[in-house]
Amino acid sequence: MPRSESQLKAIHKYDAKAYDRVVFRVKKGEKADIEAFAKSCGKSLSGFINEAIDEKMHCKGATERG
Repeated sequence: MPRSESQLKAIHKYDAKAYDRVVFRVKKGEKADIEAFAKSCGKSLSGFINEAIDEKMHCKGATERG
């Protein structure tokens, strides 16, 4: 079921308040490969990237995020 305009507005308002955005680039075609791999792991692209960052930071001895 599609979301209503008011639902989308509420989602965007919450996201703006609760999250920072990080934009980065990958070579042409890599996004699809990363998305497919993330999906095969049962994760969204965002969830996969966040998990990878957490693992790398943990390896380097950084404190946990969030």
